[in-house]
Amino acid sequence: MLMDGHTHTELCPHGSGEATEKMIQRAIQLGMQKYCITEHAPLPPDFKQQYAGQLTGFTTASLPLALVPDYLKLARALQKKYASQLAISVGFEVDFLPDQVAWTRAFLNEYGPQTQENILSVHFMRGTDQKFWCLDDTLTDFETGFEAWLNQPQVLFNQYYQTVLASVVADLGPTAPQRIGHMSLIRKFQDRFNLTAPLDATNLALVDEILDQIKWQNREIDLNLAGLFKPFCNDFYPGHQILERAKKRGIPLIYGSDAHDIQSVGHGQHLAIALING
Repeated sequence: MLMDGHTHTELCPHGSGEATEKMIQRAIQLGMQKYCITEHAPLPPDFKQQYAGQLTGFTTASLPLALVPDYLKLARALQKKYASQLAISVGFEVDFLPDQVAWTRAFLNEYGPQTQENILSVHFMRGTDQKFWCLDDTLTDFETGFEAWLNQPQVLFNQYYQTVLASVVADLGPTAPQRIGHMSLIRKFQDRFNLTAPLDATNLALVDEILDQIKWQNREIDLNLAGLFKPFCNDFYPGHQILERAKKRGIPLIYGSDAHDIQSVGHGQHLAIALING
């Protein structure tokens, strides 16, 4: 089934502001049969005390809590309006923050039953000064936040995948997200900081542990093509090493454009299909 499993809306603070309805219309034009709206879930208010980096990396990262009802109203209205042309699921892309599991679980307990599909992603990782830094906001914040490991790529990768593992095994309640988002986001700036090396044996063993958990939990992986179009990434998430290991385990790979604008809907979909079927 042709689908886009990871998209955002006009309400996303760091998005284009383009109408979600027009994004859906593009999906229909592309012949898609299913479309998942997965807006960034709010960050816990207390997380601001743990966050370092440009303030916009916190303030524009996700939907404000006050706008959650507006988001659900918008998404449900579009779901109903286009029901005869496209199956639309409504959900959130939820951030995993290791010190905020209780808050995240409470959010999912409240809003999870109102959704159909959700994604769990790691966008923030502990780094300089034991603060949390954004992995995919700015080059400056990435360099400052993770400078201790930039000359040791495998150590950096290990820190990231330890966080991903923690996200997968975290108890987020009965409505925990079923899909693990862009599982190699640590490489968004790989061509700027020379982070292109394949994962070493230690990190592959860690990835195998993550994948075994995903398989055991009957979860899915976000086959996210957004990285291919980022100026310093130029590759899809989660990359070939992880893709092949996931395929061997029979883990479902769900194509996602991660579109924040109209033209990005369906970006790279033919490559994604080839990767899944190849």
